[in-house]
Parts: sequence; C-alpha cells; structure tokens
Amino acid sequence: MCGRTACTLAPDDVSKACSYRDRAGHRRSPEWRDGDRDKYQPSYNKAPQSHSPVLLSLKHLQKDADSSERVLTAMRWGLIPSWFNQSDPSKMQFSTNNCRSDTMTQKTMYKTPLHKGRRCVVLADGFYEWQRQNGEKQPYYIYFPQVKAEQSADPDDCSEWTGWRPLTMAGLFDCWEAPDGELLYSYTIITVDASKTMNWIHDRMPALLDGEDAVHKWLDFAEVPVQDALKLVHSIENVTYHPVSPVVNNSRNNVPECISPVILNRKKEPALSASSKKMMEWLQSKSPKKEQPDPCKPSPKLSLFAASPRKTSAGLMHQWLKKEEGAPSPKRLKK
Repeated sequence: MCGRTACTLAPDDVSKACSYRDRAGHRRSPEWRDGDRDKYQPSYNKAPQSHSPVLLSLKHLQKDADSSERVLTAMRWGLIPSWFNQSDPSKMQFSTNNCRSDTMTQKTMYKTPLHKGRRCVVLADGFYEWQRQNGEKQPYYIYFPQVKAEQSADPDDCSEWTGWRPLTMAGLFDCWEAPDGELLYSYTIITVDASKTMNWIHDRMPALLDGEDAVHKWLDFAEVPVQDALKLVHSIENVTYHPVSPVVNNSRNNVPECISPVILNRKKEPALSASSKKMMEWLQSKSPKKEQPDPCKPSPKLSLFAASPRKTSAGLMHQWLKKEEGAPSPKRLKK
C-alpha cells in the first residue's frame, strides 16, 4: 500500500524534474494547469486528502491537443468518482487512496476511469512504509536510487534536470462536480505485490513506472490501449530505502527529520542498498570538500527545498546524493 509520501520540490522544480521529449524530439517541461501551482504545497509528510503534483495527458483538458503532450495538475489524494452523489467529498465512505491492480478492472470505482483513459502519474520524492515486528512499527523512506546525471556540455543549457529523481507512480483519476459547479480532480495510487527488495517491509507497494518510456505509454491513452498499458503495472526491484524516525508517524509533523536516516539498534537488520549505505556513511563522516559552483544548479529560490521554512540537513542530503562530492556535513539526527 501507499499511505504517506514526501514531495518537497518547489513547483518550478517539479516541472523541470518532469521534462520529456515530445514527438519531434524536443525537450519540454510540462506547465502547471491554471491555478494548480498554488494548490500544491511541498511537504515532507503528505497524507491522503492533501494535494500532490500529478501528470496527465493534456488531451484530457484540451480535446484538440496531442495525447503525448503533458500537463501538471494538483489533485486531491483519494479518488472521488464522478457519480458520487453527496455534496461533501469528505463523506466518501470507502477508502480510495490506493487501488489494487488485481481488482481494479472489476470494481466500478476504478474500472470506469480506467476505460475512459484517465491514467495519471503521481509524483513524489519518495513514500513511507511501516514494518510491523514484535508489536512495533518502524517507518522506512523508499525512493528511486539517485544517480549523478551528466551535465550538458553547454553551461547555459539547464534543460536536463540534474536534481532529485522523483518517483513516478501509476495512478487513476476522476473528476467530480460539486453542487456549486466547481470541479474536483482526485486520484488513487495503483498498488501491486511488493518486490523482493521491499517485501520484508510490507507486502504491497505502488506500481512504479521506471523510465521515460513507461511514463509515456501510461499517459498516452489515445495511442496506447488499456490492455497494453496494464502490462506496465507490476512490481520493480529498482528502489532503495532507509529507516527514519517515528516522527513521521504523525501526519501533522512536516519536518526534515521525516526523511532523515536513522540507525537502528537491531542485531539482524536486512542489508541496506548502496544508496542508503552511502547516506548513512555520509552522516557519520567528516565534512567533505566544498563543491564548485554548478552553473545549472537552481537558484536558492528554486532549490530542492525552496518551500521549506529553513535550510535543512535533509536538503543537503538530497544534494549530496547527486554529487560526487557533497555539501558540508549536517548535524546527526537526535534519537
């Protein structure tokens, strides 16, 4: 399942991180739908009913658009079907934050938007999952491995995103019309059986779309039929993780400590991935050399944690993961 995410990129950086090549081979960054830029609020701890950045085909909003073109929207987490007949969406009696891949083709709640082509990609830095053991719940932060991207030879060309690679999760969306005529766009995250990398933490995981080709096929509903798109919905091994503080357990806690690694006092802990080990080692190491200025690095106003109330160690950790040499060492997280 997926019940909590982190999405800390500023609105402009979300657009840059979602850049893609159109049918003509030109790199483009999707624009925000009018008004949605302000609805999205970056957070270390997003819970259902909050608004998250979501990609969908522009053709859903502009009938004459090419279905391969994309637009960024801010959608409510927890799908409200178009046929919902109550005046208040909070009165929805069913949990629609996630939908199971093995039953979504049978349940009307999800089958209808699926066959209408209402496929979307939900964006997040990472998501949280809790491992239950001996009556305790240990949270983990799960994300794509971060690999240093190659910079363009042209110092003025910043079209290639070199920051944090966000998760791209397969989802379905619907549009509900309120009694006053206002439209509410909402989504659900599709879940699958957990991969071997993750199943010791939890038996379910989001259906992650790993790579541009998978994202393209999932979004392009006019060219890629449902049966072909469903082949993309499966578990993947290309994820990494680290344990985090129980501070994330309370969804009201929107602080950097939610994503900061902690060291567990367990004798038998499953081996961490390379990315997680590097982050752990970096927290315990001396300050590395100061890095040289990056001509394509976003300005402070558009930094990875621009929406955060202050510069944080978590922000430095994210930057280190994409650099060969990191920023100054942060303070250790207090247990």
